[in-house]
Amino acid sequence: MGIDTQLSPEQTAQHVRQSLPDGGLFAGHQWRIATRPFPLDKKTVRQLEQLGRLLLKFYQAANTIYHWSAEGRLPTWPSAWLDRGKPQSIIDLQRSKAFRAELPRVIRPDILLTEDGLQITELDSVPGGIGLTAWLNRTYAGACAEVVGGATGMLEGFTGIFGDAANVRLIVSDESTTYRPEMEWLVAQLGHGFSVHGQNEASFADGDAVYRFFELFDLLNIPAAKPLFDAAATKRIRVTPPPKAFLEEKMLFALFHNRNLADAWRQLLGERFQRTLKALLPQTWVIDPAPLPPHAALPGLDLTDWKQLKELSQKERSLILKISGFSEQAWGARGVWLGSDLRSDEWAAAVDQAITSFEKSPRILQRYHHPARVEAEWFDFELGQAKPMQGRVRLCPYYFVHGEFDTAKATLGGVLATICPADKKIIHGMSDAILSPCALDQTHSQ
Repeated sequence: MGIDTQLSPEQTAQHVRQSLPDGGLFAGHQWRIATRPFPLDKKTVRQLEQLGRLLLKFYQAANTIYHWSAEGRLPTWPSAWLDRGKPQSIIDLQRSKAFRAELPRVIRPDILLTEDGLQITELDSVPGGIGLTAWLNRTYAGACAEVVGGATGMLEGFTGIFGDAANVRLIVSDESTTYRPEMEWLVAQLGHGFSVHGQNEASFADGDAVYRFFELFDLLNIPAAKPLFDAAATKRIRVTPPPKAFLEEKMLFALFHNRNLADAWRQLLGERFQRTLKALLPQTWVIDPAPLPPHAALPGLDLTDWKQLKELSQKERSLILKISGFSEQAWGARGVWLGSDLRSDEWAAAVDQAITSFEKSPRILQRYHHPARVEAEWFDFELGQAKPMQGRVRLCPYYFVHGEFDTAKATLGGVLATICPADKKIIHGMSDAILSPCALDQTHSQ
């Protein structure tokens, strides 16, 4: 049953809470329940609907640039950066002919709604939240006919990435166990042929499809990984996302903004897509401690040495430091430092760590765009009343890639809004955040 559009905020929130699966959706985690979907204007919805095609094209271009660099058709430093800190076994896998053209079939950007418009802070090709967003869309759909993606868009989108596979196995690692309840809910909705397994599952039948819900840095702890990738390499099964650590690196944004690669990106993306991405992807740098010539400076920063980053004033430190990838600290709010939020000594320590960690775990620096303030409302069940909240929002649209290679298309299944209190600078799924689906704002849709 959908929610009646005439329900009060309390009735809507009660319906949402009562609809929660018995086992929840995130192990040990709760969130504030919104009294309605998060409203988006028509222009933003249109942007999000069109963004999937652009991000798929970005992944295709990044994949090509990596291989061209590894093969000598481009300078070697891009692939050397992307391979930094990876074991040879991972490098061999991602350069294998068997996976050369394979790309992630779920694309989820993290997008901040800023005063300057949309800003994509990173891409996640092994994202949590698929089951949660599917559940939110279904649960809130009756309250607003314009929920982005519709009541079943997430379910249909996810199903479609596996083509005609008779059996689909979702392999969830122990490290990702927080998300297992949402995956079990998802499988229960999809029915026959879909199943959830732990990291020991290795009984794959020819023709199976596998959804890899584990990180590549964790492979040594996952008994299923080697037989899974061996079977995929010989085309007995299909696996998504493919074992390509370089496509899970945040430094891809730095490569995009690097002027030395501008011609390659233009060739692969086209001038219009390249221009659009420049406006959406914040300026990003890889903290590579290699010395610069005495007359040179880092573009956009006017620094001649990364150590000078420590000397910036708090006002000048409107910058984010992040672990680029391939680390247990590279997801969620971990491994992220906002310069303007830290004391000078804390910032200096983070910079020193970034410089010394380059060989094993590179860091990136990214221009910080302040999220705009938004109005939201959640229901406080203890007080029995709806409570307004000024917050800042991160939008996570989920794109599902259907079809093969040149004919592949990315379809928007739904959009998850994470709204944190306005005093929080780094937005993530904390317990005092509101999680809700997004919908077309009917009051401004005409």
